[in-house]
Amino acid sequence: MSLSLILLIVLVLLLVGAFPAWPHSRGWGYGPTGIVGVLLVVLVVMMLTGTL
Repeated sequence: MSLSLILLIVLVLLLVGAFPAWPHSRGWGYGPTGIVGVLLVVLVVMMLTGTL
Protein backbone atom coordinates (compact mmCIF):
# COMPACT_ATOMS: atom_id res chain seq x y z
CA MET A 1 0.00 0.00 0.00
CA SER A 2 1.28 3.42 -0.87
CA LEU A 3 1.36 6.35 1.50
CA SER A 4 -1.19 8.30 -0.54
CA LEU A 5 -3.72 5.47 -0.30
CA ILE A 6 -3.26 5.26 3.46
CA LEU A 7 -3.72 9.05 3.75
CA LEU A 8 -6.86 8.84 1.63
CA ILE A 9 -8.35 6.14 3.84
CA VAL A 10 -7.51 8.07 7.02
CA LEU A 11 -9.03 11.29 5.68
CA VAL A 12 -12.24 9.53 4.64
CA LEU A 13 -12.55 8.03 8.11
CA LEU A 14 -11.95 11.45 9.69
CA LEU A 15 -14.58 12.96 7.41
CA VAL A 16 -17.16 10.38 8.51
CA GLY A 17 -16.22 10.81 12.18
CA ALA A 18 -16.46 14.60 12.07
CA PHE A 19 -19.85 14.70 10.34
CA PRO A 20 -22.23 16.58 12.68
CA ALA A 21 -24.89 13.85 12.67
CA TRP A 22 -23.05 11.87 15.35
CA PRO A 23 -23.90 12.68 18.98
CA HIS A 24 -20.31 13.50 19.95
CA SER A 25 -19.92 16.07 17.19
CA ARG A 26 -23.29 17.84 17.06
CA GLY A 27 -21.99 20.95 18.81
CA TRP A 28 -19.02 21.33 16.45
CA GLY A 29 -21.06 22.43 13.45
CA TYR A 30 -19.77 21.96 9.93
CA GLY A 31 -16.29 23.40 10.53
CA PRO A 32 -14.35 20.16 11.06
CA THR A 33 -16.17 18.45 8.21
CA GLY A 34 -15.31 21.29 5.87
CA ILE A 35 -11.65 21.30 6.86
CA VAL A 36 -11.29 17.54 6.43
CA GLY A 37 -13.24 17.73 3.15
CA VAL A 38 -10.84 20.36 1.79
CA LEU A 39 -7.87 18.22 2.82
CA LEU A 40 -9.46 15.25 1.08
CA VAL A 41 -9.96 17.22 -2.14
CA VAL A 42 -6.36 18.47 -2.03
CA LEU A 43 -5.07 14.92 -1.52
CA VAL A 44 -7.15 13.57 -4.41
CA VAL A 45 -5.94 16.35 -6.72
CA MET A 46 -2.34 15.68 -5.71
CA MET A 47 -2.81 11.97 -6.39
CA LEU A 48 -4.31 12.67 -9.82
CA THR A 49 -1.53 15.05 -10.83
CA GLY A 50 1.16 12.68 -9.58
CA THR A 51 2.78 15.01 -7.07
CA LEU A 52 2.22 12.68 -4.13
